[in-house]
Amino acid sequence: MAVDGGSGFEAVFLDPVGQAVQQRWAVAAMTVAFEELPPVSAFPAVPGRRWGPGLWWSATTGRHVVAGSNAMRTQLMVLDRDPRVTGLAGRPVRLLWRNPRGQVRSWVPQLFARYSDGTALLADCPSHADAGGERALSAAVAVTEACAHIGWTYRRLQPLDDAPAANLKWLAGYRHPRNAGRRGLTAAVLEAFARPWPLIAGAEAAGDPIEVLPAVFHALWHGQLTIDLDAPLHERVLVGPPDRSGPGDAGGEG
Repeated sequence: MAVDGGSGFEAVFLDPVGQAVQQRWAVAAMTVAFEELPPVSAFPAVPGRRWGPGLWWSATTGRHVVAGSNAMRTQLMVLDRDPRVTGLAGRPVRLLWRNPRGQVRSWVPQLFARYSDGTALLADCPSHADAGGERALSAAVAVTEACAHIGWTYRRLQPLDDAPAANLKWLAGYRHPRNAGRRGLTAAVLEAFARPWPLIAGAEAAGDPIEVLPAVFHALWHGQLTIDLDAPLHERVLVGPPDRSGPGDAGGEG
């Protein structure tokens, strides 16, 4: 792929019929809905790994997002729960640029997230700080620069600690709208937890815990209720209303 040395960064992506398109990065970033695009290249399936490429059903979009690793799936959980996020995609764009020696370099960030203000996040999801080696770290510098030019953000999202990762994974199991339950149940749940209350006590106050608990977990996923995500989830954990004075407990960008 040719890169005009005077044009800076360029983008490669697939059009609606699957044909590769190459455009100036600044133009593509402002005109292309990357959140609607398929991966520009497939996630590799590496023999011996415990977790390979798969699909994440997004509560934000109601569609599947390709995830290439367990670390990426965890970050998708965080972003899918972030109320600022309106779109998600896996590997929708390849960036091209020339290094100081004039050599063409490229990188495909693992994850794309669109925010409600129209800006976006390009991210990689390393399993540890040095994952990908020098090539990944050098690419991170270039992609950070490319995003900064257009008011976007690039990040290498660091793995979550065990407790919040486990809690998010549990709550994610209740992200589908069907877990809100029958008409009026969500209102009863929110009323039961209008002040901080132990999980099981509030569920019993709202009705039969077998019916109520999925609705509680659904409300926790969507930020209608909050818990301390850094503490292990158990039946007596305090559940309460969201703090409207500042950011919720959605966890930000990882």
